[in-house]
Amino acid sequence: MSITRDREILGGEPRIDGTRVGVRHVATRAIEGGLSPAHVADQLDISLSEVYEALSYYYAHIDEMRELERDNEDAFERARESSLKPKETVQ
Repeated sequence: MSITRDREILGGEPRIDGTRVGVRHVATRAIEGGLSPAHVADQLDISLSEVYEALSYYYAHIDEMRELERDNEDAFERARESSLKPKETVQ
C-alpha cells in the first residue's frame, strides 16, 4: 500500500494506490468533517491503515495539499463564472 500519482486519475493528485480515493478526500472527511478514521475507512471502503497513511501524507506535504486545495477552488470559481446563467426576467 502506498500513496501514488497518475495524471490520468484524479488529475495527478496524490491518492491511495489501487483506488480512486484521493489524499484530500480522506483529509476532508477526517479533518474538516470531524469523522473518526474508522468511519472514514468505512465510508470510502478502504482500510484503516490506508486512512492513516493518507493522513500522514497530507500532514507531511501540507503546503502541497493547501496549494492543490487553492487550485481546485480557483478552477471551481472559473467554471462557475463561465457557466450559463438563467436569463433575468424583464418586467
